[in-house]
Amino acid sequence: MSQTTAVTAAAAALLLAFAPPGKAQPQGRSYAVGPQYDSTHVYVSATDLRPFAKSFVATFGGSFAPPSIVTVTPTPSKALWTFVQTPAGPLSVFGFTTGTPWPFGAERTGYLVTDLDAAVAAARAAGADVLVAPFADPIGRDAVLEWPGGVGMQLYVHTRPPSSPALAAIPESRVYLSPDRADAFLKSFLAFSGGEVTSNEPTAPGVEIGRPGETYRRVRVASGFGKMVIMVTDGHLPWPYGREVTGYEVTDLNATLSKATGAGARIVVAPFGSDRRRSTIVQFPGGYLAEIHALCGETGPC
Repeated sequence: MSQTTAVTAAAAALLLAFAPPGKAQPQGRSYAVGPQYDSTHVYVSATDLRPFAKSFVATFGGSFAPPSIVTVTPTPSKALWTFVQTPAGPLSVFGFTTGTPWPFGAERTGYLVTDLDAAVAAARAAGADVLVAPFADPIGRDAVLEWPGGVGMQLYVHTRPPSSPALAAIPESRVYLSPDRADAFLKSFLAFSGGEVTSNEPTAPGVEIGRPGETYRRVRVASGFGKMVIMVTDGHLPWPYGREVTGYEVTDLNATLSKATGAGARIVVAPFGSDRRRSTIVQFPGGYLAEIHALCGETGPC
């Protein structure tokens, strides 16, 4: 068996360990398959990959595959990779052992689509730039897009369609945009995804972006790809706001934070209440920042 064949077989085994064979169906008017197939892309050092995956799974539950060396770019490169499956959302975690070819590392998410070529054409027609044209990887094909405002995203298909259970809670992709490009992004992404704006709050509490006593515009979107929240700001953001790319919903925030800190993560934004939820930001080993929140209900204090 050649080295390339061995890598392909190892990567396929990793995927199928988490996704038994089955047929996924598209949702709505888009090329989406479902949010359980839409993973946040996490880039850490190769030495931090396993500690990060262990900490994340200890916090949210689930499991991760034994890391394997793969080539996931159309040009020569090597990365230690694992797929992390949790009830709160999946992750693709990369620790490059070579340089990371541009523009990889800047894309936020990988979205499984029903037809890659058609989805790429639809994204281009909706106003996205195709930064990396479709290419083959060990278990399928991929492309990398950039939406107005610089929002990077990967689309992908697998040679063998996966089948994964629904998530306990759908994570939120957290997008920070300027007032100059927010509406252009919304127009493009909604046209592509077939999604809808579920709320558009022009005076959301600034505490949500680390600026208590002020306001900002917050837009929430839902589509077959899952949830997205768009923070429209002037860019005057205290760390770590703007660095976190995904928000995770849990039922018991205190219990989740106890698991996280016990597994080596640290709380970098103390829990606060806003928009009928209690939220925090946690940094995991390797540097990955995650917003975590619990819904407070329609009535009563948060």
